[in-house]
Amino acid sequence: MSYAYTPGLSVASATTVRSVRRLPLVGEVVSGIGNQVKAEDIVAKTDLPGNVRILNVANLLSIEVAEINEYMLKKEGDLVAQNEIVAETKGLFGVFKSQAICPTDGSIESISQITGQVLIRESSIPVAVRGYVDGTVVETLPEEGVVVETYGTYIQGIFGVGGEAVGDLDVIVDNASSLLTPNLIDDSHRGKIIVGGSMVNLEAIQLAIEKNVKGIVCGGISDKDLHDLLGYELGIAITGSEDLGITLVVTEGFGQIDMAQRTFDLLRQRQDMQTSINGATQIRAGVVRPEIIIPFEETESAKRAEVPVNVLEIGTQVRVIREPHFGNLGKVSALPTEPQQLESEAKVRVLEITLENGAQTVLPRANVEIIEV
Repeated sequence: MSYAYTPGLSVASATTVRSVRRLPLVGEVVSGIGNQVKAEDIVAKTDLPGNVRILNVANLLSIEVAEINEYMLKKEGDLVAQNEIVAETKGLFGVFKSQAICPTDGSIESISQITGQVLIRESSIPVAVRGYVDGTVVETLPEEGVVVETYGTYIQGIFGVGGEAVGDLDVIVDNASSLLTPNLIDDSHRGKIIVGGSMVNLEAIQLAIEKNVKGIVCGGISDKDLHDLLGYELGIAITGSEDLGITLVVTEGFGQIDMAQRTFDLLRQRQDMQTSINGATQIRAGVVRPEIIIPFEETESAKRAEVPVNVLEIGTQVRVIREPHFGNLGKVSALPTEPQQLESEAKVRVLEITLENGAQTVLPRANVEIIEV
C-alpha cells in the first residue's frame, strides 16, 4: 500500500498525553515521580530577578563620584524600602542635608565609585508552574520541572491566542455550523471553557472576557476580528503570551468554517468535564499547535495509545489547508507515486482525495494535513 508522511492534527478520543511543565529558569521542583497532581497544583517554582533601578547618588547629593561611599547609609546587599533614605550629606550645622531617596523596595546590588550610581534590584518575582492537567508525574527535570502524564481526549487546533486555561467544558451551540454569538453567553459561563460551532465574532469574545469565561473553542475567526482583539497584526511570531483575559482555540481556520463534525461530537460528549486548553501556536519551524486536553479515568477496556505517527495512506482523513478547497475535509483515495505537473508547471507529488460532499480532487501533498483519529 502506498503511504507518505505529512504534518497532521491530532483528534484522539482517548490517548495518553504527556505534558512538559518547565520553569523559565533554574528553580525548585516540588513534585516527584509517581505523585498524583491536579491541574492547579504547583509542581515547580522559582523567583525571577526583579528589575534594576538606577539611583544617581552623586548627582542628587552634588558630591564627587569617588566619595560616594562616605555618604551611603546602606551597603551592597542591604535590603531597602521605597522612600527610605539610602544616602545623605552631613549638611551645614546638621541641617540643609541633601538626601537620596530609594525609589522602590528591593536590595542594593552595587555602589559605583566610577559613575556615582547605586543599582537597586527590585524584589524578586515568584513564578510557579502548575500541573495544567490532572495526572501523574512520570519524569522530573532537575531544577527545571516535571513531565505530567494523563489519559483522556486530546485535540489539536489550527490556531490560538492566550496561554493555558483550565475550566469545565460547556458546548453552548446546537451543531457544528452554529455561530457563537453574544446572546449565547451569560453569567453561568463564568470560569468555564465554552464551545461554539463555525465561528466566533469579536463582540462575543469581548462579552466572554467581561463574564470571566476562561476560554473559547470554535471553528473559525475572521482575521479582522483577530486584529481588533489583539490591537496589532499578529505576523509570524509564536502566540500564547497575550494578556487578553481569555484563551482562544480555533480548530479549523480563518473565516466562517464549520467545526469538523467529529471534533464537535467529541467535545459534546465531554460536556461538563474539566478541560485544559492552551492557545500557544507557532506555524514555522518547531511547529506548536494549540491544544485541548480533557483527562478522564482510564477504564479496563480502554487501551493506552500514544498519539499516532503522521502516516498518509489510502483512507486517511485529511483537511485541505490551501485554496481552492481550504478547510474542506476528506479521505485519501489515491497516492500516485510519480510527481505530476501542476498548472504552474511545477512538478510535485500529489494525492487524490474524496471530499465530504463526494467530489474528488487531486492536490499537492503539501496542501493537506492529517486529522489523526
